[in-house]
Amino acid sequence: MDVSHGPGMTGEPRDLPASPGLPDTLSDVLEVVRLTGALFFLVDARTPWVAEAPASSDLAPVILPHAQHVVSYHVVTAGDCWCESPGHAAMRLEAGDVLVVPHGDAYQLASARGLRTGWSPDDAVAWFRGMASGQLPFVVTEGGSGPERLALVCGFLGCDALPFNPVLSALPPLMKVRVAGDSPGRLKALLEFAIAESKSAHAGSRSVLLRIAELVFVEVLRSYLTAATGHSTGWLSGLRDPIVGRALARLHAEPGRAWTLPDLGHEAGASRSVLAERFTNLVGCPPMLYLTRWRMQLAASRLAAGSAPVSLVAGEVGYESEAAFCRAFKKVTGVTPASWRSRRRAEST
Repeated sequence: MDVSHGPGMTGEPRDLPASPGLPDTLSDVLEVVRLTGALFFLVDARTPWVAEAPASSDLAPVILPHAQHVVSYHVVTAGDCWCESPGHAAMRLEAGDVLVVPHGDAYQLASARGLRTGWSPDDAVAWFRGMASGQLPFVVTEGGSGPERLALVCGFLGCDALPFNPVLSALPPLMKVRVAGDSPGRLKALLEFAIAESKSAHAGSRSVLLRIAELVFVEVLRSYLTAATGHSTGWLSGLRDPIVGRALARLHAEPGRAWTLPDLGHEAGASRSVLAERFTNLVGCPPMLYLTRWRMQLAASRLAAGSAPVSLVAGEVGYESEAAFCRAFKKVTGVTPASWRSRRRAEST
């Protein structure tokens, strides 16, 4: 498969505006929400062709059983195609574009609008089951014998969506990202490495490919940050903002600290009123509410991962009183910390 840049993937690199929140905060969130590679493969298709992906609620149990949620992306490295999803406008994709489906919608990719495979939902799930079990090749050949060719890199990732995943909450149902900045060169290197790895007989190749799936997704998020306009809103845009990015970085660096809005404003280099307005406009909620939600995500992750007493988890995320923590946790998640832990353990068995 050709992984050259293709039309639109070249151009002068554009530096990402410096933001103190970008490097560590993005990594922090992706680690806590347990971003995990589930599937990674290439598609080489000729017209006419069509492929369908079921909703992630049907897909997750098959390709990554212990994941709460599945995110998918498709990098177009050659040719063009259409994406259609019920309830959303059709989207045309060209070489250099990346389609991200963050919220688990069912969708179709095809050489022309209106094409369907004729598969039932069970047929689509069965296909993905075969890919997840290694029964299908790394490079999937699709379509007919027409002259027009499409090359896709397809990644499916598991992650936690609840109680709070700020990356997912900031993204639309279908998102087209234009590869920008330094990303084309880095993506090309990752894809070339993936192809070489897929052809090797080395032990651990599947694990390597799934890690590459994660790296490609992170690179796409970086490219989105590079290309975002000054009028963009959302958590990722907040990382770009000098004031909000600094505030996010401080909250993530010390989530258990007894923050007040004046304290946070001082460390972010803004008055409390300026910070509150700017943070709310970009991120979608006030700083202290964001902190509460992030603390609950940290607590949920710790509860699911171990057997630490609830009182210890409460202290780690900034609550001196176990009772106050339990009230806050139930308000955000709808269940007690103990019930959350029991449910997640049951889902993992």
